[in-house]
Amino acid sequence: MGVQLTKDSIDLGIVTNEPEKSLAFYRDLLGFTDLGQTPMPGGTMQRLGCGSSVIKLVTTKKPTGPAPGGGIQGAQGYRYWTISVSNLAELVAQCEGAGVKVVVPITELAPGVVIAIVEDPDGNWVEFLGS
Repeated sequence: MGVQLTKDSIDLGIVTNEPEKSLAFYRDLLGFTDLGQTPMPGGTMQRLGCGSSVIKLVTTKKPTGPAPGGGIQGAQGYRYWTISVSNLAELVAQCEGAGVKVVVPITELAPGVVIAIVEDPDGNWVEFLGS
C-alpha cells in the first residue's frame, strides 16, 4: 500500500551537543522559524520551521559517540540533506561571512542544476539547490 502522507514534507531530527551553535546556524543565519522548545525524555527538542518541514534540534545526555565526519564519502547512512533556495549565491556568501565551512562551493552539476554544500556546527552537511 505504501505511505499515505498527511504532510507534503518531512521532519528531520538533528542531535546536537551544542544547541546554541546549532540555533545560531539554523535559526539566526539560515532564517528558519523558531517553533518553540519542548521537553523530551533525557533532554529537549527545539523545533524550527523550514518551509513545511520541521527541523528538530535535539539535545540529550551526551550520546555514546559522534557521527563519523567526512560528508558524503565519510560513512554509510544519512549524510546530507537538501534545501531548495532561490538565493544560492547570497546564502553561500552569508555562510562564508559567518565562518561556516563551505565544503562544496557553488557548482553547476548539470544544465540548470546548481548546488553548494555547507557544514553545520555538528559537522552535518546541508546542500543548497539553487534555481
